[in-house]
Amino acid sequence: MRDCYCTVNLDQEEVFRTKIVEKSLCPFYGEDFYCEIPRSFRHLSFYIFDRDVFRRDSIIGKVAIQKEDLQKYHNRDTWFQLQHVDADSEVQGKVHLELRLSEVITDTGVVCHKLATRIVECQGLPIVNGQCDPYATVTLAGPFRSEAKKTKVKRKTNNPQFDEVFYFEVTRPCSYSKKSHFDFEEEDVDKLEIRVDLWNASNLKFGDEFLGELRIPLKVLRQSSSYEAWYFLQPRDNGSKSLKPDDLGSLRLNVVYTEDHVFSSDYYRPLRDLLLKSADVEPVSASAAHILGEVCREKQEAAVPLVRLFLHYGRVVPFISAIASGEVTRTQDPNTIFRGNSLASKCIDETMKLAGMHYLHVTLKPAIEEICQSHKPCEIDPVKLKDGENLENNMENLRQYVDRVFHAITESGVSCPTVMCDIFFSLRDAAAKRFQDDPDVRYTAVSSFIFLRFFAPAILSPNLFQLTPHHTDPQTSRTLTLISKTVQTLGSLSKSKSASFKESYMATFYEFFNEQKYADAVKNFLDLISSSGRRDPKSVEQPILLKEGFMIKRAQGRKRFGMKNFKKRWFRLTNHEFTYHKSKGDQPLYSISIENILAVEKLEEESFKMKNMFQVIQPERALYIQANNCVEAKDWIDILTKVSQCNQKRLTVYHPSAYLGGHWLCCRASSDSAPGCSPCTSGLPANIQLDIDGDRETERIYSLFNSYMSKLEKMQGDLQDAEAGHRWGRGFGAGACPV
Repeated sequence: MRDCYCTVNLDQEEVFRTKIVEKSLCPFYGEDFYCEIPRSFRHLSFYIFDRDVFRRDSIIGKVAIQKEDLQKYHNRDTWFQLQHVDADSEVQGKVHLELRLSEVITDTGVVCHKLATRIVECQGLPIVNGQCDPYATVTLAGPFRSEAKKTKVKRKTNNPQFDEVFYFEVTRPCSYSKKSHFDFEEEDVDKLEIRVDLWNASNLKFGDEFLGELRIPLKVLRQSSSYEAWYFLQPRDNGSKSLKPDDLGSLRLNVVYTEDHVFSSDYYRPLRDLLLKSADVEPVSASAAHILGEVCREKQEAAVPLVRLFLHYGRVVPFISAIASGEVTRTQDPNTIFRGNSLASKCIDETMKLAGMHYLHVTLKPAIEEICQSHKPCEIDPVKLKDGENLENNMENLRQYVDRVFHAITESGVSCPTVMCDIFFSLRDAAAKRFQDDPDVRYTAVSSFIFLRFFAPAILSPNLFQLTPHHTDPQTSRTLTLISKTVQTLGSLSKSKSASFKESYMATFYEFFNEQKYADAVKNFLDLISSSGRRDPKSVEQPILLKEGFMIKRAQGRKRFGMKNFKKRWFRLTNHEFTYHKSKGDQPLYSISIENILAVEKLEEESFKMKNMFQVIQPERALYIQANNCVEAKDWIDILTKVSQCNQKRLTVYHPSAYLGGHWLCCRASSDSAPGCSPCTSGLPANIQLDIDGDRETERIYSLFNSYMSKLEKMQGDLQDAEAGHRWGRGFGAGACPV
């Protein structure tokens, strides 16, 4: 049996790792990972590792999908055979190479043909064991010859600039002839090739690591005496027999890969303006946004880009209020209000997902972490009790957990995002006007979203909402399922609580919560989050945790003496400050107030010969930080930029490189207080709009309209027929049915 985990890699850079599934040859992960891809790549790769009892990891196999092939597998469950992994096959990066063939006439009148091979530079070489010190060997090879030369080693860079030229004699000397500039034997040229091998200079006794190679036959010079191009590095063919793919097993994946090709904003203005007017169209069912929801096969398809677009332009509340009001008007039974998968329901779900994620984390994460760590038995089904477990003790454990989660939710009203509260106010108002005889409908209209569609799913599957890093173990998962069911029923305010459960043991357990104080707490919470203008959002005193994790930082030089070395630290960002600590839970070693963040920008790799670095610029100095991978670096830059966007003293220019050796590496200015030499990245709005590209969402909406064009045309034809029938009935006074 094996203890296996899987990594997701852009080429060879790891961007995600699953949990370890222990003692299994058929591990099930069931984990989702989503990211915006921040750089170009050739392969999306998945590596399976086995961890032994000494916590050493060995590679079992891999799946590598070329970028060009991702569309073949888009949103399809597919089994991929694992491929064998060895050092010679793990290559990435490219080489800029120039070849030039020329005649050289010796003093004796003899003609030689010489080849000049210039290695200009490489890009995107892999980092091996945390470092990359590359060099290249250049070999002119043929059936009866092999002549090799070597470049200098470039230290601490995976984008080395070599710019070295090597000369090789290509043909045997022959008498000079004016008949041909290149009078060489074709058979020699056809059989000769230039081979470039890239290596990482290693200090280990095992020797240098192979990074990749390329082979170029000299016949490319037949048409022209010079040839210049970029080449992707290729694996080395060492002639060894690879293992059969089915010897290693297979991996089941579902990859969803989307590329958006977005034009400049002017192209989208007519469609964007039409969509943004949807909230003002009477009736709203005739609006462009509502029509999109009607033609799409799944409402979710339309809801995602629509909500993001309306959020970006600050129109999401009036739009959702309009479509929700229309749905309430069509609802006949108050007990079924917002229970279907309508466009309004999907749009509210998506808004809560976007606007409420930080609120969800600050409300539930401490309780979920406590449940996962304490790991108390909570099984209350008598049939499923394990040996030695006591039903009453388990019920008490579960009751304590439910109380902990319930109070965390009902006491969080002041932290609920304003945009969610405004939507809940409109739902409550519309429901109360539609069903005036039902005093509880103003609560159930809101609770059907905040409890049923927001908190309950997050408790049930915390990993999908980033409340836990991985799937919980079976026992904890069962506990969370029971908590989710109970909290959902408490929030529903249904008149017959026990009847809400199919299982008799749940009905018995729910007797603990039949006290009026629970119903009062729910109503007070719902009143607070659905009241218009209930509070100033800045009055929230409790700082909200936005992001945390280990990164590497460079000493800032706050002390006059001492080395400016790199250290691993625990970073923590709230809406009040950005801090780093020696370890998680320790007191902060350094704190930056959000108001003192003047800019957050990438740092050029050449500054410290390190990838994935960025800088947090303060009034006195910049803090240089290295993230674990390119995806994480982008996430930190984005969220730091968001929270500091409204700072009055934000910079417009910055230095893209570090200040080292008495000058800025980018502009060579000697003063450490010299103004920046490059414009800062264009600003982002400071609230929920910040993650959203309005043009990108409009492009997605246009693509949806385009893909459902046949439905649109049919809808238009039906309307024209109906309008013609209406005119005929009106003109001739016939007893036609109204349309």
